[in-house]
Amino acid sequence: MSYRAFVVNKDGDDFTASVQTLDESSLPEGDVTVAVDWSDLNYKDGLACTPNGRVVVSYPMTLGIDFAGTVVESSDSRYAAGDAVVATGYDLGTGHPGGYAERVRLSGDWLAPRPEGMSSEEAMTLGTAGITSAMSIDVIEKAGIGPDAGPVIVSGATGGVGSTAVAMLAARGYTVHASTGKASEHDFLRELGASEILDREELAAESRRPIERERWAAGVDPVGGSTTVSILRQTKYGGVVALSGLTGGAGVSTTVMPFILRGVSLVGIESVYWPGEDRPRLWARMAEDFSGRNLLDLVEARIGLEDVPEAASKILAGGVRGRILVRPT
Repeated sequence: MSYRAFVVNKDGDDFTASVQTLDESSLPEGDVTVAVDWSDLNYKDGLACTPNGRVVVSYPMTLGIDFAGTVVESSDSRYAAGDAVVATGYDLGTGHPGGYAERVRLSGDWLAPRPEGMSSEEAMTLGTAGITSAMSIDVIEKAGIGPDAGPVIVSGATGGVGSTAVAMLAARGYTVHASTGKASEHDFLRELGASEILDREELAAESRRPIERERWAAGVDPVGGSTTVSILRQTKYGGVVALSGLTGGAGVSTTVMPFILRGVSLVGIESVYWPGEDRPRLWARMAEDFSGRNLLDLVEARIGLEDVPEAASKILAGGVRGRILVRPT
């Protein structure tokens, strides 16, 4: 049986990215085979589409770090044919053929049951971005910071992680301050639940002061760089900043003052190898957060495999609001 897949290949300076028809016998070893309904587009997928993205560890590679679909064959006792499943992270799309394909074969350890009542399309509206947001908020809650502690700042708020974090925090009763460089998207952020919107340049502005006025109880930061430094300077005593990205830069040049004078914690969020046994809990919590809300309002576009390169260029340029879904069929 054949299936379609979006494959990148690199041989020296020669880089190609194309939709190919592959034979199912080419699928790697694994105990579960899944028919993919939907995948999505993340910043990491965008990097994988470029010759110098430095995220793909072996070529040729079927891209797609996320997918949702239905089990068609399984030797894993936890899954049976017909089960609705979702997968994010691990080596998908970088070292193991990923979700930009009609078929995926993988270890059952990399899968999670899709929450009851959540469609594949809705699951991929969340995907890695949703898991990353859920992990960030989980860290904040485990630190004892609840809605009464004060506002939570979300940087990069129109991106995948940022937009889902705004929506989830608002659903949990937090006052959300959102940062964006896109003046045209303020209404979108308010619809998600943001009560105050800051300009990206304001949040990333440099200061000679090691600490400033306490503004936020916590922060969800998928941006990094000077934005992280600014959030740290303005986080309240005992606050937590959950850092998950580097679109604003990989370097963070700050002082120890927020840490030793206010007890602020900077917590790294690593969603790729987050323990599989904990993922069903996070998926269930996301399903709860979005219960009664239209998750698909976060979708900017739905594309086919042929459209991936153009969309990848757009996300790398910061031109994506919300989520782009990819349908391999």
